Amino acid sequence: MSFTVIDHRHMQRALELAALGCYTTHPNPRVGCVIAHGERVVGEGWHRIAGGPHAEPLAIAAAGEAARGATAYVTLEPHSFHGKTPPCTEALIRAGVARVVCAMLDPNPKVHGEGVRQLQQAGVRVDVGLLEEEAQRLNAGFAKRMRTGLPRIVAKVAATLDGRVALANGESRWITSTEARADVQRLRAAASAVMSGIGTVLADDPQLNVRDPALDLGGRKLLRVIVDSRLRIAPAARLFETSEPILIATCASDERREEALRARGAQIMRVDADASGRVELANVLRELGRRECNDVLVEAGPILTGELLSRGLCDELIVYMAPKAFGPQAKAMFELPAIQRLENALQFELCRAEPIGPDLKVTFRPRA
Repeated sequence: MSFTVIDHRHMQRALELAALGCYTTHPNPRVGCVIAHGERVVGEGWHRIAGGPHAEPLAIAAAGEAARGATAYVTLEPHSFHGKTPPCTEALIRAGVARVVCAMLDPNPKVHGEGVRQLQQAGVRVDVGLLEEEAQRLNAGFAKRMRTGLPRIVAKVAATLDGRVALANGESRWITSTEARADVQRLRAAASAVMSGIGTVLADDPQLNVRDPALDLGGRKLLRVIVDSRLRIAPAARLFETSEPILIATCASDERREEALRARGAQIMRVDADASGRVELANVLRELGRRECNDVLVEAGPILTGELLSRGLCDELIVYMAPKAFGPQAKAMFELPAIQRLENALQFELCRAEPIGPDLKVTFRPRA
């Protein structure tokens, strides 16, 4: 299928609209819709919040009677079943649109291909695949969870030019600039959950929440996940000073400590230990998938980040690289198993690099 310049322009606008819901639609996908007659846009809409109206009926309401005979540009295949909201396919058919252009099919098996089929059965022309790569990137976490039951894992690291994340004495505040830290706030706001390890909690006593008032999460609460194999976290930790939920994954059995942590609002998840006696991370990720987490941002130290990478559990690595060096005694980015041959090294694909203030933000995709 060949798409016109006008098709591209309207779908690009639909993707921009979808991105407006980046912080608020969890656990739903981010979706935008533009309704147009040729170059003339008659209606726009985007999914703003889970449980609220979807993009298509909002755009149809904005277009009114002008939707009849128009083309609807949607970043995701219109949903086709009765859930918290009626099917968007029915709304499009009832509005009398003549054509629907979808960027991608819905990875949800309840919808995948069925939305297209319903529209075509009603005589609506459907074209799929316009700016599909951009649409996939916008909903990468949702797509992975629909396909595998697991969330998308993005590890974030702040490091020096020589790959160090802290001094030998553990000091690490602040390696990167205020601009980089503000960008991390945006990463948190776009995530379903943020995960860290007990080492980071003990060393830095972080809150791991979204503190920028300009980042509106639409009333939802960011889940904080702490991997704490021996249940060493203190009830006085700063994590408990905020209202966002806390899930502590542990393989320890200590009813007294658990009771004290629950009194502070924590949820305790008992997890089997792996061969090294630590929390089995795959089980934690499966639980987060069951909790409908699409994207998990990992802000952890070398041990947890290294384990996720070495076990192939990480989907993306973001390194904020500061123009400074700490020397060989400082702590390295990852703790990885020793290798004897170069071909056994972890391999990464460079996705993009962009300056953030004086720092460089580099995004990698681990290779299988």
